[in-house]
Amino acid sequence: MAYIGSLHTSLGFTEKLRSWLSWSWTYVCFIWFGMVLIMIYVLWSPLKLQETLTSVFLNTLTPKFYVALTGTSSLISGLILIFEWWYFRKYGTSFIEQVSVSHLRPLLGGVESSSATGLFSSVNGEAEPRPSVSECKVWRNPLNLFRGAEYNRYTWVTGKEPLTYYDMNLSAQDHQTFFTGDTQQLRPEDAVMQKAWRERNPQARIRAAYQAIEMNHECAAAYVLLAEEEATTITEAERLFKKALSIAGKDINLLVYIKRRLAMCARKLGRIKEAVKMMRDLMKEFPLLGMLNIHENLLEALLELQAYADVQAVLAKYDDISLPKSATICYTSALLKARAVSDKFSPEAASRRGLSTAEMNAVEAIHRAVEFNPHVPKYLLEMKSLILPPEHILKRGDSEAVAYAFFHLQHWKRAEGALNLLHCTWEGTFRIIPYPLEKGHLFYPYPGCTETADRELLPSFHEVSVYPKKELPFFILFTAGLCSFTAMLAMLTHQFPELMGVFAKAFFSTLFAPLGFFADKMESFMPSSFWHQLTQI
Repeated sequence: MAYIGSLHTSLGFTEKLRSWLSWSWTYVCFIWFGMVLIMIYVLWSPLKLQETLTSVFLNTLTPKFYVALTGTSSLISGLILIFEWWYFRKYGTSFIEQVSVSHLRPLLGGVESSSATGLFSSVNGEAEPRPSVSECKVWRNPLNLFRGAEYNRYTWVTGKEPLTYYDMNLSAQDHQTFFTGDTQQLRPEDAVMQKAWRERNPQARIRAAYQAIEMNHECAAAYVLLAEEEATTITEAERLFKKALSIAGKDINLLVYIKRRLAMCARKLGRIKEAVKMMRDLMKEFPLLGMLNIHENLLEALLELQAYADVQAVLAKYDDISLPKSATICYTSALLKARAVSDKFSPEAASRRGLSTAEMNAVEAIHRAVEFNPHVPKYLLEMKSLILPPEHILKRGDSEAVAYAFFHLQHWKRAEGALNLLHCTWEGTFRIIPYPLEKGHLFYPYPGCTETADRELLPSFHEVSVYPKKELPFFILFTAGLCSFTAMLAMLTHQFPELMGVFAKAFFSTLFAPLGFFADKMESFMPSSFWHQLTQI
């Protein structure tokens, strides 16, 4: 207890010292500025500063000096501008502003950014956690592709890696949780597979899977890994998943994962009705596993069958106010309502006669979907190029938009006029949402953490969509103006050295004129022997 008391005392002294320093820091600058003015005044007459500045400094500088000065200033500000622009494109913020907020604000008594973003004030003034933290949770992509049969083939053709290390590391953690969750009863082959999921090298993972099969021919998790990563075709992956299903036993995690992937294999191989039946059976067998979002796989397969009545029945169950939303739910609902009116929709006719009830419902559904995820329309309208979807997505983020558009663009194209209706109405959403985004219209305010998470999930060659669009930081605009201005001065000084020399002398004379005026005024108030008395002291 004595130790705790002394610790609280030391912490209290530290906080008091820090608050005193923060309070006094503001006045230190004014004191220093005042001392500089006093020293200039004291030394103005004895050292003849005015004559020195005019005769020695200004008259001895040649035009070459001004060219070198302005050229060097332009070069330095240009380098700062390039670095600031690169940092802003890569990280979405200004480096100078970030350093200022991180290091200078605490010294000046401000609140650190980490604490500011993690808490907000409640009604009674107490700090509470922000709800945006849960909104930035990363979810498993319900329709993620197969690494060996799809992602690796993309790499072989383009030479680009479609998955980030962060995304693959999340998948490794998922697989460890699904297949080797009980660490107290690990069999030898399970320990090998647990290590295999953590391996960064794909070949090392595959070798570990074969090692586990050698230890136990009925190691289902090893066949799952081979189906995901070694199989180069969907047919081969399906064969390995069927082998894993036959030896999975009663492990619920394994059964659900394998049956879902088998249904996805059937969907990719064109056996869509079989895939729909497998998904429905899986949802009936394990009704409590709604968090796995198997209904999103079912919706996509039903849209491929153009079974719109069945799609509406699924939406009636899952598009509920008490259930979490997704881009698939919101945009599929908008697609069904748009499909009912889009084939006869005309912007010119609608502007003359107004929107009908069905058209108004379709427009409102589109606005609702765009508010939930504003990144999707640019992919559906092919204003941005698509890439392979990641294995994990961030709801309401660019990663979710890529994943949705990758699988559902064909369904929007199949509905005649649906994309035209989307093109005419989606931007109207932003006139409904309050700005700045302190509150939402139909959903919670759009979270501010999506850009950072999406940059971790999406490959570097993809330009991440950012909402709301960020304005250029002040320091980028400032350095751009400074670079342009100094470059113009350097060019003018090089072309017209005499004229610019006269201009520079006039500029410096005008700059120092207030200082001379201040000194003259001070001399009129001070006794003439003030400097002599000061030297005697």
